[in-house]
Amino acid sequence: MDWPFLIDVARQLLSGVPLTLQLAGSGLLAGGVLAVLVASAAASGIAPLRWIALAHVEVFRGTPLLVQIFLIYYGLGQIPELRQSFLWPFLREPYWCAILALALNTSAYTAEIIRGALQAVPEGEVEAARAAGMSGVLLRRRITWPIALRHGIALYGSEVILMVKATSLASVITVAEVTNISYRLISSTYRALEVFVVAGAIYLALTFLVSLAVTLAERRLNAHHAHRST
Repeated sequence: MDWPFLIDVARQLLSGVPLTLQLAGSGLLAGGVLAVLVASAAASGIAPLRWIALAHVEVFRGTPLLVQIFLIYYGLGQIPELRQSFLWPFLREPYWCAILALALNTSAYTAEIIRGALQAVPEGEVEAARAAGMSGVLLRRRITWPIALRHGIALYGSEVILMVKATSLASVITVAEVTNISYRLISSTYRALEVFVVAGAIYLALTFLVSLAVTLAERRLNAHHAHRST
Protein backbone atom coordinates (compact mmCIF):
# COMPACT_ATOMS: atom_id res chain seq x y z
CA MET A 1 0.00 0.00 0.00
CA ASP A 2 1.53 3.28 -1.15
CA TRP A 3 0.45 5.53 1.70
CA PRO A 4 2.17 8.72 0.49
CA PHE A 5 0.36 8.35 -2.86
CA LEU A 6 -3.00 7.69 -1.15
CA ILE A 7 -2.56 10.71 1.10
CA ASP A 8 -1.73 12.92 -1.88
CA VAL A 9 -4.77 11.56 -3.76
CA ALA A 10 -6.99 12.19 -0.75
CA ARG A 11 -5.71 15.76 -0.48
CA GLN A 12 -6.50 16.45 -4.14
CA LEU A 13 -9.90 14.77 -4.04
CA LEU A 14 -10.90 16.61 -0.87
CA SER A 15 -10.44 19.87 -2.76
CA GLY A 16 -13.49 18.83 -4.80
CA VAL A 17 -15.71 18.16 -1.79
CA PRO A 18 -16.91 21.79 -1.39
CA LEU A 19 -18.12 21.80 -4.99
CA THR A 20 -19.76 18.39 -4.53
CA LEU A 21 -21.63 19.69 -1.47
CA GLN A 22 -22.49 22.91 -3.29
CA LEU A 23 -24.00 20.98 -6.19
CA ALA A 24 -25.98 18.74 -3.85
CA GLY A 25 -27.14 21.59 -1.63
CA SER A 26 -28.17 23.87 -4.50
CA GLY A 27 -29.92 21.04 -6.30
CA LEU A 28 -31.81 20.03 -3.17
CA LEU A 29 -32.81 23.61 -2.35
CA ALA A 30 -34.08 24.45 -5.82
CA GLY A 31 -35.57 20.98 -6.21
CA GLY A 32 -37.35 21.25 -2.87
CA VAL A 33 -39.05 24.51 -3.86
CA LEU A 34 -40.08 23.02 -7.20
CA ALA A 35 -41.27 19.83 -5.49
CA VAL A 36 -43.65 21.80 -3.28
CA LEU A 37 -45.09 23.46 -6.39
CA VAL A 38 -45.40 20.11 -8.19
CA ALA A 39 -47.01 18.44 -5.18
CA SER A 40 -49.45 21.35 -4.83
CA ALA A 41 -50.31 21.14 -8.53
CA ALA A 42 -50.81 17.37 -8.26
CA ALA A 43 -53.30 17.92 -5.43
CA SER A 44 -55.03 20.77 -7.24
CA GLY A 45 -58.60 20.58 -8.42
CA ILE A 46 -57.52 22.04 -11.75
CA ALA A 47 -57.06 19.17 -14.20
CA PRO A 48 -54.38 20.77 -16.46
CA LEU A 49 -52.21 21.47 -13.40
CA ARG A 50 -52.56 17.86 -12.26
CA TRP A 51 -51.58 16.60 -15.73
CA ILE A 52 -48.52 18.84 -15.85
CA ALA A 53 -47.44 17.70 -12.38
CA LEU A 54 -47.94 14.04 -13.31
CA ALA A 55 -45.99 14.49 -16.55
CA HIS A 56 -43.15 16.18 -14.66
CA VAL A 57 -42.91 13.35 -12.15
CA GLU A 58 -43.12 10.61 -14.76
CA VAL A 59 -40.55 12.19 -17.10
CA PHE A 60 -37.89 12.91 -14.49
CA ARG A 61 -38.38 9.69 -12.55
CA GLY A 62 -38.62 7.59 -15.71
CA THR A 63 -35.44 8.75 -17.44
CA PRO A 64 -31.82 8.43 -16.26
CA LEU A 65 -30.26 11.47 -14.64
CA LEU A 66 -27.25 11.12 -16.94
CA VAL A 67 -29.50 11.50 -19.99
CA GLN A 68 -31.16 14.53 -18.39
CA ILE A 69 -27.75 16.15 -17.84
CA PHE A 70 -26.77 15.55 -21.47
CA LEU A 71 -30.09 16.90 -22.76
CA ILE A 72 -29.80 20.07 -20.69
CA TYR A 73 -26.10 20.70 -21.34
CA TYR A 74 -26.00 19.81 -25.02
CA GLY A 75 -29.65 20.08 -26.03
CA LEU A 76 -30.58 23.56 -24.77
CA GLY A 77 -27.78 25.08 -26.82
CA GLN A 78 -29.54 23.87 -29.96
CA ILE A 79 -32.45 26.27 -29.35
CA PRO A 80 -31.65 29.64 -31.04
CA GLU A 81 -34.21 31.58 -28.97
CA LEU A 82 -32.61 30.35 -25.76
CA ARG A 83 -29.11 31.27 -26.91
CA GLN A 84 -30.32 34.83 -27.42
CA SER A 85 -32.13 35.07 -24.09
CA PHE A 86 -30.93 36.34 -20.73
CA LEU A 87 -30.73 32.71 -19.51
CA TRP A 88 -27.94 31.73 -21.89
CA PRO A 89 -25.01 33.13 -19.81
CA PHE A 90 -26.08 30.66 -17.11
CA LEU A 91 -27.18 27.69 -19.21
CA ARG A 92 -23.97 27.61 -21.23
CA GLU A 93 -22.03 26.94 -18.03
CA PRO A 94 -21.62 23.26 -16.96
CA TYR A 95 -22.07 24.20 -13.29
CA TRP A 96 -25.55 25.71 -13.75
CA CYS A 97 -26.61 22.94 -16.14
CA ALA A 98 -25.64 20.36 -13.51
CA ILE A 99 -27.61 22.17 -10.80
CA LEU A 100 -30.65 22.47 -13.09
CA ALA A 101 -30.56 18.76 -13.92
CA LEU A 102 -30.13 17.76 -10.28
CA ALA A 103 -32.93 20.11 -9.19
CA LEU A 104 -35.39 18.86 -11.80
CA ASN A 105 -34.56 15.25 -11.03
CA THR A 106 -34.86 15.50 -7.26
CA SER A 107 -38.03 17.62 -7.51
CA ALA A 108 -39.88 14.67 -9.08
CA TYR A 109 -38.86 12.27 -6.31
CA THR A 110 -39.36 14.81 -3.53
CA ALA A 111 -42.84 15.67 -4.82
CA GLU A 112 -43.79 12.02 -4.49
CA ILE A 113 -42.30 11.89 -0.98
CA ILE A 114 -44.41 14.93 -0.03
CA ARG A 115 -47.52 13.37 -1.53
CA GLY A 116 -46.97 10.07 0.29
CA ALA A 117 -46.20 11.78 3.59
CA LEU A 118 -49.39 13.86 3.41
CA GLN A 119 -51.47 10.81 2.54
CA ALA A 120 -50.01 9.03 5.59
CA VAL A 121 -51.51 11.61 7.96
CA PRO A 122 -54.31 9.78 9.84
CA GLU A 123 -57.70 11.14 8.87
CA GLY A 124 -58.87 10.68 12.46
CA GLU A 125 -56.34 13.23 13.76
CA VAL A 126 -57.37 15.74 11.12
CA GLU A 127 -61.05 15.28 11.98
CA ALA A 128 -60.29 15.64 15.68
CA ALA A 129 -58.43 18.89 15.03
CA ARG A 130 -61.34 20.20 12.98
CA ALA A 131 -63.72 19.28 15.77
CA ALA A 132 -61.52 21.32 18.13
CA GLY A 133 -61.95 24.36 15.89
CA MET A 134 -58.77 24.19 13.80
CA SER A 135 -58.86 24.87 10.08
CA GLY A 136 -56.78 26.23 7.22
CA VAL A 137 -53.16 27.14 7.95
CA LEU A 138 -53.52 26.48 11.69
CA LEU A 139 -54.64 22.90 11.02
CA ARG A 140 -51.77 22.32 8.62
CA ARG A 141 -49.16 23.93 10.87
CA ARG A 142 -50.13 22.06 14.04
CA ILE A 143 -51.37 18.73 12.72
CA THR A 144 -50.84 17.92 9.05
CA TRP A 145 -47.33 19.21 8.43
CA PRO A 146 -45.69 17.90 11.65
CA ILE A 147 -47.15 14.41 11.14
CA ALA A 148 -46.23 14.40 7.45
CA LEU A 149 -42.69 15.50 8.34
CA ARG A 150 -42.27 12.55 10.70
CA HIS A 151 -43.50 10.17 8.01
CA GLY A 152 -41.40 11.64 5.22
CA ILE A 153 -38.08 12.52 6.81
CA ALA A 154 -36.54 9.06 6.46
CA LEU A 155 -37.43 8.84 2.77
CA TYR A 156 -36.18 12.36 2.16
CA GLY A 157 -32.94 11.45 3.92
CA SER A 158 -32.48 8.67 1.38
CA GLU A 159 -33.11 11.18 -1.41
CA VAL A 160 -30.44 13.50 0.02
CA ILE A 161 -27.96 10.61 0.06
CA LEU A 162 -28.84 9.75 -3.54
CA MET A 163 -28.31 13.38 -4.52
CA VAL A 164 -24.86 13.51 -2.94
CA LYS A 165 -23.87 10.46 -4.95
CA ALA A 166 -25.61 11.77 -8.08
CA THR A 167 -23.30 14.79 -8.14
CA SER A 168 -20.65 12.43 -9.50
CA LEU A 169 -22.52 12.47 -12.83
CA ALA A 170 -21.69 16.17 -13.19
CA SER A 171 -18.16 15.01 -14.00
CA VAL A 172 -19.28 14.07 -17.54
CA ILE A 173 -19.79 17.76 -18.37
CA THR A 174 -16.41 18.79 -16.89
CA VAL A 175 -17.62 20.03 -13.50
CA ALA A 176 -14.55 19.64 -11.27
CA GLU A 177 -16.11 17.81 -8.33
CA VAL A 178 -14.67 14.69 -6.67
CA THR A 179 -15.29 12.22 -9.51
CA ASN A 180 -14.00 14.57 -12.20
CA ILE A 181 -10.78 15.08 -10.24
CA SER A 182 -10.55 11.28 -9.90
CA TYR A 183 -10.66 10.87 -13.68
CA ARG A 184 -7.91 13.43 -14.13
CA LEU A 185 -5.72 11.75 -11.54
CA ILE A 186 -6.22 8.36 -13.19
CA SER A 187 -5.32 9.75 -16.61
CA SER A 188 -2.05 11.10 -15.20
CA THR A 189 -1.09 8.25 -12.83
CA TYR A 190 -2.79 5.17 -14.38
CA ARG A 191 -3.59 3.97 -10.85
CA ALA A 192 -7.37 3.62 -11.04
CA LEU A 193 -7.79 1.27 -8.09
CA GLU A 194 -6.17 3.50 -5.49
CA VAL A 195 -7.83 6.66 -6.78
CA PHE A 196 -11.32 5.16 -6.84
CA VAL A 197 -10.85 3.57 -3.41
CA VAL A 198 -10.10 7.00 -1.96
CA ALA A 199 -12.99 8.59 -3.90
CA GLY A 200 -15.34 5.88 -2.66
CA ALA A 201 -14.20 6.48 0.92
CA ILE A 202 -14.94 10.20 0.58
CA TYR A 203 -18.46 9.57 -0.76
CA LEU A 204 -19.00 6.98 1.99
CA ALA A 205 -18.00 9.51 4.64
CA LEU A 206 -20.32 12.16 3.18
CA THR A 207 -23.31 9.82 2.99
CA PHE A 208 -22.62 8.55 6.51
CA LEU A 209 -22.75 12.11 7.85
CA VAL A 210 -26.02 12.75 6.02
CA SER A 211 -27.48 9.51 7.33
CA LEU A 212 -26.39 10.39 10.87
CA ALA A 213 -27.96 13.86 10.63
CA VAL A 214 -31.24 12.40 9.35
CA THR A 215 -31.28 9.76 12.10
CA LEU A 216 -30.73 12.41 14.78
CA ALA A 217 -33.47 14.62 13.31
CA GLU A 218 -35.84 11.66 13.15
CA ARG A 219 -35.16 10.76 16.77
CA ARG A 220 -35.70 14.35 17.86
CA LEU A 221 -39.02 14.57 16.03
CA ASN A 222 -40.22 11.25 17.43
CA ALA A 223 -39.05 12.15 20.95
CA HIS A 224 -41.01 15.39 20.75
CA HIS A 225 -44.06 13.47 19.54
CA ALA A 226 -43.70 10.92 22.36
CA HIS A 227 -43.33 13.75 24.88
CA ARG A 228 -46.55 15.36 23.60
CA SER A 229 -48.34 12.01 23.78
CA THR A 230 -47.43 11.58 27.42
